[in-house]
Amino acid sequence: MKIFKAILSVAFTAALIWRLQTPVSILQIPPLGKFLNPATGFWQNAESKNVDAAKELKLKGLRGKVTVQFDENRIPHIFAENDHDLYYAQGYITAQDRLWQMDIQTRSASGRLSEVVGEKALEVDRYHRRMGMVYGAENTLKAMMKDPIMRVVINAYTDGVNAYIHGLSKRNYPIEYKLLDYAPEEWKPINSAFLLKLMSETLAGGTNELAMTNVLNRFGAKVTNELFPDYPMHESPIIPVGTKWDFKPLPIPAPPAAFKAQTMAGIKLKDRVEGIGSNNWAISGSKTASGYPILANDPHLNLTFPSIWYEMQLSAPGVNVYGVSLPGAPCIVIGYNQKISWGVTNVDADILDWYQVKFKDDTRKEYWYNNQWNKVTYRVEKIAVKGQPDVIDTVSYTRFGPVVYDNAKQAGKRDNIPVGNALRWIAHDESNEFKTFYLLNRGSNYTDYREALKYFSAPAQNFVFASADNDIAITPNGKLPLKYKNQGKFIMDGSDPANDWHGFIPNEQNPTVKNPPRGFVSSANQSSTDPTYPYYINWQFAPYERGKRINDRLGAMQKATADSMRILQTDTYSIRAQDILPTMLQYLDASKLDETQKTALNILKKWDKFLAADSEGASIFANWWSNFYEATWRDSFADKKMPMQFPSMDRTEELLLKEPNSVWFDDKKTPMKESAADVLSQTFNATVTNLIKEHGKPGNWQWGKVKPFEVSHVANIPGFGSGNFATGGAGSTVNALIDGHGPSWRMVVQLGPKVQGYGILPGGQSGNPGSFYYDDMLQTWKDGKLNQLLYLQSPSEKSARIKTTLTLSK
Repeated sequence: MKIFKAILSVAFTAALIWRLQTPVSILQIPPLGKFLNPATGFWQNAESKNVDAAKELKLKGLRGKVTVQFDENRIPHIFAENDHDLYYAQGYITAQDRLWQMDIQTRSASGRLSEVVGEKALEVDRYHRRMGMVYGAENTLKAMMKDPIMRVVINAYTDGVNAYIHGLSKRNYPIEYKLLDYAPEEWKPINSAFLLKLMSETLAGGTNELAMTNVLNRFGAKVTNELFPDYPMHESPIIPVGTKWDFKPLPIPAPPAAFKAQTMAGIKLKDRVEGIGSNNWAISGSKTASGYPILANDPHLNLTFPSIWYEMQLSAPGVNVYGVSLPGAPCIVIGYNQKISWGVTNVDADILDWYQVKFKDDTRKEYWYNNQWNKVTYRVEKIAVKGQPDVIDTVSYTRFGPVVYDNAKQAGKRDNIPVGNALRWIAHDESNEFKTFYLLNRGSNYTDYREALKYFSAPAQNFVFASADNDIAITPNGKLPLKYKNQGKFIMDGSDPANDWHGFIPNEQNPTVKNPPRGFVSSANQSSTDPTYPYYINWQFAPYERGKRINDRLGAMQKATADSMRILQTDTYSIRAQDILPTMLQYLDASKLDETQKTALNILKKWDKFLAADSEGASIFANWWSNFYEATWRDSFADKKMPMQFPSMDRTEELLLKEPNSVWFDDKKTPMKESAADVLSQTFNATVTNLIKEHGKPGNWQWGKVKPFEVSHVANIPGFGSGNFATGGAGSTVNALIDGHGPSWRMVVQLGPKVQGYGILPGGQSGNPGSFYYDDMLQTWKDGKLNQLLYLQSPSEKSARIKTTLTLSK
């Protein structure tokens, strides 16, 4: 018996040791022994708020001394003696705070998630490979390495990241490595290019051409044109109406003979999310209290812990710049120096098109183009899958680009991607975007700004600018294809050369305006120009409401201050409600409402049209409008068998205001013919019923409660996010907070003899959930406040805000 017990004890101990060292893939549990190990496990990731006041490190590869000053928010201010060391230190310091974020983002873009999370990520990896993300990153890397300046920058940044990785002990791995049980790998120059591809996918990787082609096939050209017009009823374009175009345009390509002048377009590979896009503006000195321009920018993206941005100052001979960078990439992307400031929003240009490919036979080795058979080339993608054999996937490439999916089975649930079609995407081309930021970081005037923009390809951005010379400007900028009007609004015939991209709009002819008479420039992802611009950019942009509100407020401002800009950034007034709520209320018959519905109606009548967190009117209006919009189009455009594009919010408003008896308000499932009044009545009652069901009686319908909002962990790891909290705003308000999206960095810069910046991240600098600096700035962001940014002029400048000094040397 003693022997039996001994054997059993040994067996149990061995089994427990094995279990503690082995992950259970089905339950997605990490190897608990490694995770709980007191010497190397998650316990080692706890960090104190208080850090040593001074520290020195010797790093192989540096050419001189680098001083890094950390302020009270753990923001690094890096001072180097040369460019190489500046970007080496930027890579090192960024990796120190954000290594796992850098790793997982590049794995996502490069189709390598399955290596660390297993088969559940295989389809995402396969999609990114087949879409050409790796192919595009390789081409971008080629262009960067041809540039002698950027080659130094990229290689130095890479070496800095690797210097941190090489000095990292297992006990100090970021906690996510321990959870997923894998180790950091060496950083490569192409990883920085992958970040550009990831941004291109987020901001310019969408498409709805299949959905629009389906609309055309079902309803015909006349109806399609009527429901999807080339220019919206409401608009307040980025370049002011009436701006003269000071250039001779290139000849516009002729459409193919088979082309029909329909209006269809823009597929999103994932659905467009209202509110993702951003705001920026600059107001001239003639309208400010200081007499110098003020610039503001708040890019709206997924809000995550850690933030998509990393805040820092970079200083070396010839450059002293403050702002935010992309973790994993050199330079400051949005920021300011002593002379200029700049910011970006998404243009939403149509730079992704689908081409129907006619293959010669089932071997798919040749396709028909320009009256002859052309050979397909192949790219073999090898996808490593944790715990399983590698997956080998062969992708066919045409003159346009990859055939993303060969058949419906391969496409799976991605039913909005046209099967057997080739993808032409600007993100596949050679590009050198980081050169734009390298030059802006060192810029001193408008001429420098325009020179820097020449290098930016994708995703096209509205670059706003302000300078101490009292200049302001804005340019919808990028590598924009030269197209015939409406080209790419639906799937094109890949055999006809007339459907090719016919070169690109010359960079100097991209729409731009400098020092307009109105005294400000702005963008909120709305139409780039009025219809007089000679080139086609796209037919569909973000709704105009945010841009309209910004323009209204800036137009009325006099003696504006930085705080005026901050208040505007957090504005929740609804232009949509201003436009349509009076008409919506007009069609409600109060005599047919019950007592709760009458209470809701009275709340709406008294509502000030601000979507504030404590507003019940905001909840009623937002849900009522959403229900009305869905009810109007659902019976004609919601099709489980094929994706169908819904008409825009703007077109829906136009029907409500001008054609309340339109056939589109009729519910085809009922014998009677409904009008807008009928749909409004039905959806108002349904809205009140749903609010009662989900939140109780009026008095409990505050917008901040009705609209859930959370800043989640970048990998949605439970417990690593903020938890739900009340916010105001919506996708159509200046403070565009909806579904976990919103201002990922709020910045205001007062130009002048002494520049002063203000900014805030919705979280903190650290990517470590065990750090005080993981979310220490979140409350300031929630409160709509900005931190005064510490812009040092030298490493020896004294400031009580400096808490730690790190010296790096060779």
